[in-house]
Formats: sequence, structure tokens, C-alpha cells
Amino acid sequence: MAIIAFHFCMAKGNQLPFGKVMQTMFSGYFLHHFNVFPHLFQAVSQKWSIRQQVWTNGTLSILTIILLAGCGSSTEQAATTAEVPTLPVVQVKTATMTTFQEFPATLEGKVNVEIRPQVEGYLEQIYVDEGAAVRKGQPLFRIDERSYREQLSNAEANLMMAIANQDKAALEVARLSPLVENKVVSDVQLKSAQSVYEAAKAAVGQARAMVSTAKTNLSRTVIKAPVNGYIGRLPYKPGSLVGRAEPQPLTTLSDVGDVFAYFSMSEVDFLQFTQQSAGRSLTDKIRQLPPVELLLADNKPYSQKGRIELVSGQFDKAMGAISFRAIFPNELGLLRSGITGRIRIPQVHESAVAIPQEATFERQDKVFVFALSDSNKVQSRPIQLLGKSGNFYLIREGVRPGERIVRDGLDRLQDGDPIVPKQETTTNELTKNL
Repeated sequence: MAIIAFHFCMAKGNQLPFGKVMQTMFSGYFLHHFNVFPHLFQAVSQKWSIRQQVWTNGTLSILTIILLAGCGSSTEQAATTAEVPTLPVVQVKTATMTTFQEFPATLEGKVNVEIRPQVEGYLEQIYVDEGAAVRKGQPLFRIDERSYREQLSNAEANLMMAIANQDKAALEVARLSPLVENKVVSDVQLKSAQSVYEAAKAAVGQARAMVSTAKTNLSRTVIKAPVNGYIGRLPYKPGSLVGRAEPQPLTTLSDVGDVFAYFSMSEVDFLQFTQQSAGRSLTDKIRQLPPVELLLADNKPYSQKGRIELVSGQFDKAMGAISFRAIFPNELGLLRSGITGRIRIPQVHESAVAIPQEATFERQDKVFVFALSDSNKVQSRPIQLLGKSGNFYLIREGVRPGERIVRDGLDRLQDGDPIVPKQETTTNELTKNL
């Protein structure tokens, strides 16, 4: 009997005609059993009466019908339960959301100074080490000063000689002046003496300038920090011959009390920025921007926020982008020139339609959701994204406030499938912790 019921259940699941099933089932059953035991069947049939056969066949039929009815009912119930999954849904609401645009950035100190020698000579001493913090006026390097001290001594000697010649010429003018008045000597001699005096006077001025130059060159043998900052790489070692013609500086001094973050926007990003930002002119738009964030190489935000204060006057034709500059305070000196990161520009969206990212799926480079009808049947629907905030997508088009979408189990669904909604929440509740 169990075998008969089993065959019927299988046939019902495959949607076969009942008559065909019964014919196949009973013919197979009797052919199998009574062909295997022909003698036993003959002996039994001779002893049974017609009344006993009728009673037995009737009993078997009744039991078979009862078993088949129970099997069919349980099969239909199991199939119905398996076909309708229970899945979480979320009701779409509007909320105030903040999205971020990110752009790669390179950091530079507010002042980056190349330290180069102004006189030529052998590098005698280096007073600082790489990465050291220095103050304005602090000695950094010293070049051999002996030749420049000799030049100063020579210039001072020439000055003394020029002064002596000037004094001599002045005496000659003083001697000839009364003689010319008394017409003892001619006026020509006095004029000649005055010319010699003027030349001696000019020579004194020239000698004084040479002394000043020699003193300046001597002072330049000690190279001092022009600003506060941090020492960069030191490519030269003591004993190296350095001078103005060297292509590589002695070091680079960076003032990083404030740092600049330089980044670029493409033409499309720039147009979106100008359209979405408040203000009439570009200057007004930049002035009204909220503080921006700096994400460092470890994807962690810098502790202090900055502001955008400058935009380039024109697009770079080669790159197809326009440059911006943001400034960040750096009192602790954690930021250095050359560091890379990402600028995050926030934008606040009032009454934005937001849905969980997990409630979406992609198909042929498009983003979809499963919207739920009043009869709890799902239908895939393409959506257009406005931006991203945390784990939420901001929707420009595709779903409306008040609609329900399936939040999880999307890979189990097809268009038109019914579901049993579970844990129905709203996007407002999901976005409270953002």
C-alpha cells in the first residue's frame, strides 16, 4: 500500500493523468509480483472464493484512497510553504543625508624653501639632521670661510689705501686754492688737483663696497634657516664642494604649521560641484562650503578639518582637470610635505530618498531593487543613484517614499514571486545612527 501511495504522490507532483497513473501502477505491481510467484498465485486463487476476493479488493481500494488523499494534502501544503519565503522588507522614507565626494590629494607645507648656498666652497659642517625641527635664524650649514676671510682682509686694506689717496688729494686741493687766488699758479693746476681728489673719493666708495661684499660673502658661509620648519633630505656630506651652480639644493625646509592639500576635479565633477553648491559666483560657492575632511593613507580621517580657499584660473588641457587647494592646521606637526591622501567634500541633501545598499543588486551595469506590491509580490525595478552615504544609497529616481522594498535574500527572488514580509522597518529608523 505504501508503494502504491508513493507512486501516486510522485505522479501527482509531475502532473500525470490519474487514469494513466493507476493503470501503470497496478499493471506493474501485478506483473512484478505474480510473474515472480506464479505457482503461489495459482494455489491461492483456487482456495479463495469470489466473495472473499471482492471483500479483499474493496478493502484495498478504500485504504489506497485514504493514503493517497493524505499524501496529496501534505504534498500541496509542503510545496506552498516552500514557494513563499519569509524575507525582511523596508519601507522607503525621506531623510536628511550627507554624501561625500572624494578626490586624491598631495600635501605640501605652507612654505617650502630650497636651501641653496650663495657662495662656493667646501661644506665644512652640518648642524642639523634630517627631519629636525628648526627655528628661523638657526644655523644649518657652514662652508669653509678661510678664502672669504682673506677676501675681506684684502678689501679692507684696499679701503685704507683709497682713504689715504683721498686725503692726499684733498691736501693738494687745499694747497693750490690760495695760490690760485693770489694768481701765483694757474687755475688749470687747481682744477686738475680737484679732479684727482674726486677720483680718490670715488675709489674710497668702491673700496668700501668691496669690503661690504666681502663681509656678506663671509657671512654666507654660515647658512641659516629662513623660516620655521622641518629639515628634508640631506644629500651632501661634510667635505662636498657646493655652490650656486649645483642643481640639487642642500636641503628643503618646510614650514608645516599649516599644510596645503592640492587636488583636481574633472570637468564633469566641476560642473556638478558648481550646480549643487550654494552661491552665485564661484568665490561665493567656495566660501559657503562646509569644512572638508582629509583621509590619510590608512583611510583614517585627520583629526582636524580644513577649508577650500583657492581654485585654479583655468583647466589643464593635458589633464582635463582644474586644480583646487585646501588648507589644514597642523599644530602638532603630524602632516608633512609629500604625504598623499583624499579630500572629502561633504554635501547635505534635505528630504533625500535613501535605501540600504544591501537592498540593491546589479544587472548589466545597472542597479535594481525588488519593489513589493500590495499583494506582496516582488518586481525588479532599476534605480538611478544620487550618491552614497555610509551603507546607504541616495536615490534620484526609481523608488518613491512609502514604497516597500525587499532588504535581504534577493538572490532567491524572481519577478512576480510572492513573499511573506518580515521585520518591516523604515529607512528613517535605519539612518538614525548615521
